[in-house]
Amino acid sequence: MTRAPSKPFLDQLAGLLGPKGFTIDADTMAPWLTDWRGKYTGRAAAMLSPRSTEEVAAVVRLCAAAEVALVPQGGNSGMVGGATPDAGGNQLLLSLRRMNRVRGIDTAARVAIAEAGVILETFHHDVLAHGLRFPLTLGGKGSATIGGLFSTNAGGTQVLRHGTMRALVAGIEAVLPDGSIFDGLAPLKKDNRGYDLRHLLCGAEGTLGIVTAASLHLVRAAAARRTAWIAIDSPERALRLLRQLDARIGPELEGFEIVPHGCLDAVLRHIPQTRAPITAVHPWYVLAELAGENDPDLGDALERELGAALEAGLIRDVVIAKNDRESEDFWRLRDSISEAERAEGPALQHDVSVPVDLMPTFIADNPARLEKAFPGVRALSFGHLGDGNVHHHVQPPSGIDGAAWLALHGAAVSRLVYSHVIELGGSISAEHGIGQMKRDIMAELDSPARLTALRGIKAGLDPAGIFNPGKLIG
Repeated sequence: MTRAPSKPFLDQLAGLLGPKGFTIDADTMAPWLTDWRGKYTGRAAAMLSPRSTEEVAAVVRLCAAAEVALVPQGGNSGMVGGATPDAGGNQLLLSLRRMNRVRGIDTAARVAIAEAGVILETFHHDVLAHGLRFPLTLGGKGSATIGGLFSTNAGGTQVLRHGTMRALVAGIEAVLPDGSIFDGLAPLKKDNRGYDLRHLLCGAEGTLGIVTAASLHLVRAAAARRTAWIAIDSPERALRLLRQLDARIGPELEGFEIVPHGCLDAVLRHIPQTRAPITAVHPWYVLAELAGENDPDLGDALERELGAALEAGLIRDVVIAKNDRESEDFWRLRDSISEAERAEGPALQHDVSVPVDLMPTFIADNPARLEKAFPGVRALSFGHLGDGNVHHHVQPPSGIDGAAWLALHGAAVSRLVYSHVIELGGSISAEHGIGQMKRDIMAELDSPARLTALRGIKAGLDPAGIFNPGKLIG
């Protein structure tokens, strides 16, 4: 059980961190006390903004001795309330945003060391200047930070080829709950010293350690990319197209996203300066991208395979971007879906994964199950078909008070969605984490063996429960 921080304790922190690193000003803290979706709002006794790993460690040692809770936060762009303090006002918000240095880029080894507060888009630009690329991107790249991406094991649109954040992290530096510093930044290819703390802390949502820096794998900057917007009849056909492109083009296939017309329509209505690449309306679209060294070869391969698919009737229409600007326009349509859906009104967002071959089954069957149980609801699935992860949004019946309907039925709707996912051998969280939003439903539906292991690890590393209490496993 954690304790409320005393006035002398807060004064001690203020002296340690200085005026730039410590505040109790309500207006300064306010933007960081509500999550990105606006679903959770908490209170904090103070916001701490350390400038170095040593300052983080000093803060943690003080909090451990006083049993005061810390809530680590990066860009505050998470989707499950994982970086929002509770409503009690006794927790301390620990912002890593001032730790925003890229400590080094090794072009020969293709590894960079970035601190937790480095913004993803900034990091992209920094490594690109060295002819390299960090192959993880997502719609929130302008606010998401390296520490937050690591702590949630973020995915994004390039997982098909490069894997999640866990696959891209070569080493970490982190402060553990007793205030000790774990220096594991060396990018070792072999290390058999027992449990891998790098992987253990990745996806732990700040409940086991506070990541202060990471060594990150880079790849050569793609000399060329080719992007296609494809009209298609169904997710089943999209899966067939994925298998064909994967077999015939191989590792140069870097992205494969599926978008229903309902999502595209919302983007076109709510996001300025967007337009449909294909004028005619089709039920589904695929956004596919190749990345590689040779532009003519990429273009020829994509045109050849999509031409064959068009002739065979597997796809209905296709537009291939003529340049990078058109590619970015296509991706903007995909990356703006969450923003457009939020403008549409209240909805339940589910970030789920199932085995890739079963994704069309889930997309087809789950809306029917929902409609049977909750007449009038509308469900839309979009996202990373290539890695079995879709974002499954459920909207209330039209013509009613959506917020009131969700307050009454939302928990049961989500339980139905997640039960179906688990029935198919999937996960209730593919890339956004558990946070506080999915904590209780995971405790209800997930494997008892998994939950026992997670709780045992938490109790072993953080027996006082000072790191991000109330998240992931309570």
